[in-house]
Amino acid sequence: EVQLVESGGGLVQAGGSLRLSCEASGFTSDDYAIAWFRQAPGKEREGVSCTSMSDGSVDYVDSVKGRFTVSSDNAKNTVYLQLDRLKPEDTAVYYCAAEWGPCVDDIGESYEYDYWGQGTQVTVSS
Repeated sequence: EVQLVESGGGLVQAGGSLRLSCEASGFTSDDYAIAWFRQAPGKEREGVSCTSMSDGSVDYVDSVKGRFTVSSDNAKNTVYLQLDRLKPEDTAVYYCAAEWGPCVDDIGESYEYDYWGQGTQVTVSS
């Protein structure tokens, strides 16, 4: 059974940094992808990044390029999302999601992912 466990998140002032972690279990090979999505109140869930664990390649949504950085540790089956230079508009619940195979169509849509973490709140104050 695939499970995703998130950690990190919290309250930070604008310009600050946070790091989120997503640990995956239940995958029997490295041929899977882990994505980060976020959902702000009253808005649709938005894809932030996708990492193909087989080769470590990462795609980002344009709004976070240069501010957010994904790294991965295959030995720990963990993906980290480093959030720097945070803005109030980054406030959202952040979810990690996973699916077998590499990232497709950059990040893809939320319905393409079968496995989800519990979500973690990121709040950026102005």
